[in-house]
Amino acid sequence: MFGDLAGKAVLIAGPTASGKSALALDLALRVGGVVINTDSMQVYRDLRVLTARPTVAEEAAVPHRLYGHVDAAVNYSAGAFVLDAAAVLAEARASGLRPIFVGGTGLYFKALTKGLSAVPAIAAEVRDDVRARLERDGPEPLHAALALRDPASAARLNPRDRSRVARALEVVEGTGRSLTDWHNDALPPLLAPGTYEALFLEPERATLYARIDARFDAMLDAGALDEVAALAGRGLDPLLPAMKAHGVPALIRHLNGDISIDAAAIIGRADTRHYAKRQFTWFRHQLPEFRWMSPNEAAAYLRTVNSGSRSS
Repeated sequence: MFGDLAGKAVLIAGPTASGKSALALDLALRVGGVVINTDSMQVYRDLRVLTARPTVAEEAAVPHRLYGHVDAAVNYSAGAFVLDAAAVLAEARASGLRPIFVGGTGLYFKALTKGLSAVPAIAAEVRDDVRARLERDGPEPLHAALALRDPASAARLNPRDRSRVARALEVVEGTGRSLTDWHNDALPPLLAPGTYEALFLEPERATLYARIDARFDAMLDAGALDEVAALAGRGLDPLLPAMKAHGVPALIRHLNGDISIDAAAIIGRADTRHYAKRQFTWFRHQLPEFRWMSPNEAAAYLRTVNSGSRSS
């Protein structure tokens, strides 16, 4: 059913709480691999508990890369991930380790396998100005401004989509070119066709949602609230990715005295379940080459992978 895995990188994607990290760790232990984070929230060092990063013991058992290496004050992007992943991939190849990319961020996997637009870093003053206008006026006036500078992007975006409208406007104002133009100058993929095997875990939905709920409660027991309190105490921009991680906004509302801890947990669990639904949809439409299987099927298949697999 599957092609020969000799020499190939392994990509393990799936919704949150589907058991991806455990499969990656088991594979890395058996074949001599390096586990490479492909999750946009697990890059932040401030959020070990709430993002379910591998434990200290797990990270010590086999090499783990790109976990907790970014400060929460940084707006880490897919472009930054590609640069970091390229360095780690070169390191794995030089060491003869099997690269095992694991996570749930579809855009990161798409960047690995399909390439990424070459949008340069946007000047801080441009980004700050766009964000200030967004907070002051809302997304619709920004969408109107975008329509004048980049009508193609404006036509594609919902006028109330705060993040995407602001991003498109800051790109055209900061570079003088539209997102469409930059996308046409896409960077090549890090992993060429035929050099990787890509799996997407598809747990039974009711089981997955029960796991999500139980894991959120376990995170609270493990100190997630203290973690968020420390993050909130830094006074960071609420639009930063780390400040929007699932559970963070609701727990900050609790810390501010606006809602109870039970209400915050309900919101956090629901937000995470909704995110899992979006992950299913995104991967199905954007990365159809990923092979879908249950976690048990994936575990059985990955047990057939052999060592001695220097990546090509």
